[in-house]
Amino acid sequence: MEEGKGLALAIGLIVADAFTIPIREPRAGTLFGEGQIQNIATACEQSEAELVVVDGSLSAIQQRNLEEKLKRKVIDRTGLILEIFGERAATAEGRMQVELAHLDYQAGRLVRSWTHLERQRGGFGFLGGPGETQIEADRRLIRDRMARIRRELEQVRRTRGLHRDRREKAPWPIVALVGYTNAGKSTLFNRLTGAEVMAEDLLFATLDPTMRAIRLPGLDKAILSDTVGFISDLPTQLVAAFRATLEEVTAADLILHVRDIANAETESQKRQVLDVLEELGVIPEEGGETTIPILEVWNKWDLLDTPQADDLAAFVRERGDDDVVPISALTGEGCDKLLEIVSEHLTAGAKTYTFLLSAEDGERLAFLHARGKVLSEIVEDEGADGPQIRVQVRLSERELGRFSAL
Repeated sequence: MEEGKGLALAIGLIVADAFTIPIREPRAGTLFGEGQIQNIATACEQSEAELVVVDGSLSAIQQRNLEEKLKRKVIDRTGLILEIFGERAATAEGRMQVELAHLDYQAGRLVRSWTHLERQRGGFGFLGGPGETQIEADRRLIRDRMARIRRELEQVRRTRGLHRDRREKAPWPIVALVGYTNAGKSTLFNRLTGAEVMAEDLLFATLDPTMRAIRLPGLDKAILSDTVGFISDLPTQLVAAFRATLEEVTAADLILHVRDIANAETESQKRQVLDVLEELGVIPEEGGETTIPILEVWNKWDLLDTPQADDLAAFVRERGDDDVVPISALTGEGCDKLLEIVSEHLTAGAKTYTFLLSAEDGERLAFLHARGKVLSEIVEDEGADGPQIRVQVRLSERELGRFSAL
């Protein structure tokens, strides 16, 4: 119920009343029974509500019938989330994804409410059949527009793929923030990078992925990526539309799963996030190791009362879990510790190697300084090919592979 109200507030609606309705047998035409519809109508009259939001899924017929009976606009959870996404999308790609999801949603809701159901007859003589109906024409226009948007999005995906390939070659690890909507990802992103990404106490404050450079102990630079928040029962249209946005997560070296630890539903929210990561192939479906290491960031620690905080801290200590970091992105508590642990994760498994490089090989020298921990650097006597530099450096296997490819 709180999440449903949060979705309404996220688009600036004033919640006049909110209540749950038990449904023993869903009605095909209206979802609710006649008595329940009458109760909703009475509540609307008393609170002077102009809009009814059903925090569930409605068919096109159910939506139309409820509007006729309640004499008010009715939208379901999918429609509400689409409205939020439509208002928040800032980039050209985000707007295209939202429009595609909107069109997909509308295509199934074109009901025969037209007074002119048929256009003029097509063809000539007895071979001429009825012309296309208005509803068919609208569906055709929607299909054409969807096909055009998909082609444009495919081009955007290819471009992003090229950017990702370029980042793969660049000497910086990528850290992706994921988590349930309103868990505090953007607040943490701003805290760590000094950026000014929209961070408000709203569901879906962030829609478009944002990347910024951050400095880490023992690392010259890393790229931090902020992503769209997850939510339970995300409309299927949006899962498909925003899959490309979430593809950034699959290219990360480390995932920070930001959790609102003060939320009573934090465990179920964690399950929703892990389900989406499973869909993306980051987590195997049947156990096994994750393809990308995941670090849990327990955010909003400042909102816990002292007994709760003590109990959770004791729980983490007992588990001896190095993959959980309590922080407050708002106050900055624990953020320095988080950066240290992120750095440790990114440099885990590093070994010491010695390379003899030409003094003119600036690209490879710069790579070692950026991606490894240079322990010593000695200029050797000038050989036949000029001065040589003996570099002793700690590198992870992944960086060693990238270095070898240079």
